[in-house]
Amino acid sequence: MTLPRPETETDNARRGRSQTPLEALLQGLEDSRSSVRLRAAMAAGTSPDPRFVEKLIERCAVEPDFHVRETLTWALTRHPATATVPVLVGEVRSRCAQARSQALHTLSKIGDRRAWPAITGALLADPDDEVARSAWRAAVVLVPEGEEHELAAVLSTQFGRGDRETHLSLSRALVALGDAIAPVLSAATTDPDPRVRAHALATERLSRDPDAVFAYAIEEAKRVVALGETGREGR
Repeated sequence: MTLPRPETETDNARRGRSQTPLEALLQGLEDSRSSVRLRAAMAAGTSPDPRFVEKLIERCAVEPDFHVRETLTWALTRHPATATVPVLVGEVRSRCAQARSQALHTLSKIGDRRAWPAITGALLADPDDEVARSAWRAAVVLVPEGEEHELAAVLSTQFGRGDRETHLSLSRALVALGDAIAPVLSAATTDPDPRVRAHALATERLSRDPDAVFAYAIEEAKRVVALGETGREGR
């Protein structure tokens, strides 16, 4: 696949000089039409070039269209990790939430564990829910063997956070850690905060039955917690 051509000739083209692949990519990625940006991102992944990496990552931070962002991530996974990972690691420290989130998402897709030191406690507790969710997903992919228990303990501090989708993201991340989550689940199910207890119980159920409908598991866990509160009050 060739890189997208400009819709109108540039001054240089009029003088007989065709665009370089990098120039064509830049023009495509900055087009106002999402379909053109999508084609540019697909072309960058089809014909990888180390010169594209920084531009693709820069675009991830501002791209409004979900499908284009996913294609940007795919294009980056088509480039050597030696070219992408160092730039992405720098991007997770950006002040821009979307830049952090998309960099973490891309690191999780690349799966290069050399990026693990970039997954800090601050990112795992990032105030932006989307960034935190991306950090959780990246963490369970990148965590070194033997450090799953420590990661589970950090993730468990986020029980009860956010909306149902955020709850589900955290639970899925914890379940992916396997047996390492048993101690933190046991502790969280007796936490003083009923939101934490309900979330932990729903996660416990999800770990036993990955096909369970999480929304039902959450509601059932809340009911169990409420019954427990009622029982204590009646004593």
